[in-house]
Amino acid sequence: MKTIAFASDHAGYQLKKEIEKYVESLGYAVRDYGTDSEESCDYPDYAHPAALAVENGDADFGIAMCGSGNGIQMTLNKHQGIRAALCWLPEIASLAKQHNNANILVMPARFLTLDEAKAIVDAYLNAEFEGGRHQRRIDKIPV
Repeated sequence: MKTIAFASDHAGYQLKKEIEKYVESLGYAVRDYGTDSEESCDYPDYAHPAALAVENGDADFGIAMCGSGNGIQMTLNKHQGIRAALCWLPEIASLAKQHNNANILVMPARFLTLDEAKAIVDAYLNAEFEGGRHQRRIDKIPV
């Protein structure tokens, strides 16, 4: 059973809880690194622990969200072992996995319906990294 690390801020809390239930119904284990309410909070407090879980193998990959998706994605990508991709369409999520081997899917919670978010998650989960020329490019990302 694969484990997914989850993180969100207050703006992404409700969508995160719904997506956690959804992926559990698909057979995935969930590790929720917060937040635990809609009370205003700072996304880095939850992004960093989720990123570390993916980097050190406590989770196979992650799903994160904040209002626009930008703040939490920027924070996640400060980690050298993370390739967090902001996805607002299923096609973008597929390509993020196929071409960039994204290990954290990020969604803009304030701009998606639950059905749209589920479609994005499905696209990400069903895509496979293509390797080849894409691996060469990924190898050039770390500084």
